[in-house]
Amino acid sequence: MASLRSPSSPSDGYKRFSDDFANSSVNNYGSNVTNTRAGSDGAGDAGTLDMGSRSSLHTGLQMSEDEHWEMNYHEAAIYLEEGLNNEKFDSHPSSPEELPAYLRVHNPWYHGLDLLASLVLILLAFTEDPAVPAFELPVWAHGTIELLALTVIGVELHLKLKWIGWSTILKHKRTMIKGITLLIMVLEAVVVLCRQSSHFRVTRALRPIFLVDTRHCGGVRRFIRQILQSLPPILDMLGLLMFFVATYSLLGFYLFSEHIDNGHFKTISDSFVSMFVLLTTANFPDVMMPSYAKSKWYALFFILYIITVLYVLMNLMLAVVYETFTRIEREKCRALLLHRRVAARRAFRLLVSRRAPRAVRLRHFAGLLRHYAPHYSGLDVYLMFKQLNQSGSGGLSRAEFANVYEVFALRWAPQAGRAPWYSASALEPIGRAAAAAVRWPYFEYLIYSLIIGNGVSMVLRVCEAAGDLQDSARLLCASWDTWLFLTLFLLEAALRMMASGLPSYLESGWNVFDLSVTLLALVGAVLLSIAPKLFIVVMFRPLRLMRLYKLKKRYRDVFGTLVLLSPLMSSAGCVMLVMYYFFAIVGMELFAGYDLKNCCVNTTVEDFYKYSENSSTALGYYYLNNFENILTSGVSLFELTVVNNWFILMNAYATVAGQFSRIYFMVFYLFTMVVLTIVVASVLEAFRFRIQYKRSTTKRDEEKLLHEEVHTNWEEAQRLGASGDLADELRTFLPPGVDVTFIGSRPRTKEVLQRRMYQTDIQKWLAEEDESEDLPPSTTVTSSEDPLAPPLIQQPDVENNHQIRAGYQL
Repeated sequence: MASLRSPSSPSDGYKRFSDDFANSSVNNYGSNVTNTRAGSDGAGDAGTLDMGSRSSLHTGLQMSEDEHWEMNYHEAAIYLEEGLNNEKFDSHPSSPEELPAYLRVHNPWYHGLDLLASLVLILLAFTEDPAVPAFELPVWAHGTIELLALTVIGVELHLKLKWIGWSTILKHKRTMIKGITLLIMVLEAVVVLCRQSSHFRVTRALRPIFLVDTRHCGGVRRFIRQILQSLPPILDMLGLLMFFVATYSLLGFYLFSEHIDNGHFKTISDSFVSMFVLLTTANFPDVMMPSYAKSKWYALFFILYIITVLYVLMNLMLAVVYETFTRIEREKCRALLLHRRVAARRAFRLLVSRRAPRAVRLRHFAGLLRHYAPHYSGLDVYLMFKQLNQSGSGGLSRAEFANVYEVFALRWAPQAGRAPWYSASALEPIGRAAAAAVRWPYFEYLIYSLIIGNGVSMVLRVCEAAGDLQDSARLLCASWDTWLFLTLFLLEAALRMMASGLPSYLESGWNVFDLSVTLLALVGAVLLSIAPKLFIVVMFRPLRLMRLYKLKKRYRDVFGTLVLLSPLMSSAGCVMLVMYYFFAIVGMELFAGYDLKNCCVNTTVEDFYKYSENSSTALGYYYLNNFENILTSGVSLFELTVVNNWFILMNAYATVAGQFSRIYFMVFYLFTMVVLTIVVASVLEAFRFRIQYKRSTTKRDEEKLLHEEVHTNWEEAQRLGASGDLADELRTFLPPGVDVTFIGSRPRTKEVLQRRMYQTDIQKWLAEEDESEDLPPSTTVTSSEDPLAPPLIQQPDVENNHQIRAGYQL
């Protein structure tokens, strides 16, 4: 992270760097200690030949060359962070006065505080009227908490304004919407505190805006952005869909309105509502049967309608959304790649010097990493530099430095560390025996046989007669055969751990799953022995049977797709929760005061709301689906999402609150349909992507993709410029005169796989980007092919009035 500590005031935005430099005895890999003269311009001063482009953050400040580099390192780290987080460069701090506010807002502690304040605002819905009885707070309490949370968010927004400025913030729609929402909520909170009572506050539904805008919800924002980008084709298809719904509604009115026993088509509005609900199949065939009783030919109307809107248009909408989503996914990959490339180039300009204007030296790369990722060791820094420097020239060219994000994910280990963990240890005989057992050709067959035996045992236990539920549960999950199979599964896990070592064992997702479910089953057996009524633990023992799905390739593809989809699914889940929260708040404000008990006399849904003090009918529990607090509202909205009998709740509120209340339920259905359609499209895209990746990539290709090798030695590290603390640390890992190989491993993420799948497109994108560049000619050239060679300063061309600037600008 570039945001380490914040300056004490705007006037001394550079002070922290001076303090860091004065106390740079620990891990100070990137410091330039060769020249501490307080040179400024550098014009005509031989000592400033090593100074590169000046950071915009020290404009107008007098500083030494060391301080100059420290500021360059830090601004370069900020550029890399902006590239990593996909932040616009127009909000980049451009002066010393803007830096303190930028550092405070980008501090991890402040990110956590901002997230906490946003969550507190969300959770206030449990305490405000209408509140969940167990969490209800007086008005002064939840009003004060709300103001405090809004103050924290307001301070963050104020600090953001200090470096972005009003002229720029108008371009940031998300920030502008956040500011307007914050102002409205502060005024409403003050009014609530003054009146000591809540009023109609539908704006509470906008509180998730603050949560979505936090640094920790970047994936949620990206998913919402994809939804917004997918809206044009969705709206086009919705327009076509609504056209057919309206057309069939009009036809249905003229065909069936005179049928006295069919109340679904009495008016045009009734006809439209009936056909809209029929779109979800929730009231089919109920709405058809009265007309069907008049004439069997009327069934054609409803059959053609269902085929047209449900099986044709809805599936066509999914196809259109899928095509759009796939294109957006590719475009997102392209935009992020080029954005990071621009960020790397901007950082590159701050790291080159006049001595090496076309290359970044090791000590400047180490200085960058000291601010960007201070948790990296000196060995990590050196190996990343060596991996980037594919040309072997000793300096990173601009093209090499553009790949800087790819090496940040690598985790390095010496090749010697890939030897068996038990080598040259007292446990070597046991380790070798365990490895031999695991490598036995029939070992996997034996384990699968045990799993099948465990399944057969459970089936027999389920079929076995037992006295009561407690005895049945104990027989199933705490009998002698349970302990036998659990012992064998634990022995299997121990053998695998002894054979490969604990870190390697945990690298396999299937190993983690096997160990987890075995331990859960063990805990369940113990708990069931202690507390026989704890029936929930009976689900743990059957989980081990899922390992059998690994045998079939199709299931492996499904599980692999789930792994790739896990970040996207978590974001989609958060978006669904945000949508539920929004509609729950609106629903509470609109319908919290209505009682649905016996509400719908002489209507088609009367039987669903019949209630008496003593008992209720089998259908009479629908009054529980209401909006009396945030929890019951969430349950009601989930039932609406499932769409089975959702029109019963809509008709009830249409009876007690008015016909216009139907708009709320219809809009909620359309929102959920849009979001779920995009979720389905994302699942299809991820599955297609994985299948194509598996077909085009061999195991060896994937091994090369996920692992990098670096061969080096102490002499090479010295030649590349390792000195000071960095040299001291490297000496431990690089004995003089010995060549050492290190293996770098990166996680198997979708972003990594995309670089493999889109490699042809990536080359095309980069070529197009290079062609579109218009770089000014350089005034400094190297004296040889070595980018670290001293520069040859070209004499100015008097005829063309070319002038050499004081500080080299790439």
